[in-house]
Amino acid sequence: MNLFELTLPVSQDGALSMDPVEARATGEMLAQEYRSAEPFPHIVLDGILPQPVLQQALDNFPAEPLKSDRVFDINYGGHHKRQILPYDCSKDAQALFAFLNSKPVLQFLQGLTGIEGLIPDPYFEGGGFHEISTGGLLGVHADFRINETLHLERRLNLLIYLNPDWKEEWGGALELWDRKMTTCHSRVFPLLNRCVVFSTDADSYHGHPDPLKTPDHIKRRSIALYYYTSSRNIYKEVPSHSTMYYARPNDSAEVHAEARRFRTDEHLRDWLPPKLARLFFRIRNRLRPPA
Repeated sequence: MNLFELTLPVSQDGALSMDPVEARATGEMLAQEYRSAEPFPHIVLDGILPQPVLQQALDNFPAEPLKSDRVFDINYGGHHKRQILPYDCSKDAQALFAFLNSKPVLQFLQGLTGIEGLIPDPYFEGGGFHEISTGGLLGVHADFRINETLHLERRLNLLIYLNPDWKEEWGGALELWDRKMTTCHSRVFPLLNRCVVFSTDADSYHGHPDPLKTPDHIKRRSIALYYYTSSRNIYKEVPSHSTMYYARPNDSAEVHAEARRFRTDEHLRDWLPPKLARLFFRIRNRLRPPA
């Protein structure tokens, strides 16, 4: 695990503030470590948010359900997971997400990764605040490659964890698996104010696939942002499949079967004409026995 200390600067009034040139230079100082990391380019940065900003993030994490919440209970594909869009949150929370999508942060990430022309997602497709409850998990997967709304190629994930006093026995570590899905190279525990940046491609496999063992009142909380690049020929260069799930070698036969089913569904969506695909899945869902 490539672990470094880095805290974003703040202005005199306590707001996050970075000069884009200095931000890029900071990213470039860490570039070699990021790009040479195994099993795919990544870095772990502790202490990323200054204390006042971190406290604002903790105080403004919505405890109660919001109208735009998405809740996932699909077992290996995301269980007891809640996604919260920033636009339904407080102004302080919105300001934090706006900064993380701003030019200085993009310059830092470009210097870090060598990926030029990064574009943030103003719609937060799949991003925002994330929350996993007791027993929840997210299976090992490679992320969706194309943002269908913006027609952009996904290139980077940025995660910031918001979990005070996290205990390792609770689990919840982000696992980074090799491209053949044979070895877990890194396990990153979701400690408070820890940031993980990693490249997303067809086989950057990651997840936290073991059920959380937290007390009922403890949630695994994080900020998630994704960054993209454009391409004139994106649909020729990058296959337009959704998230691809893979089971670990020692997972149960049931988990392997569920992961295979997810992948098969995505391949069918790739190869079948849209009308035929919709008809196939509609018929299959009607024939499938209730859980």
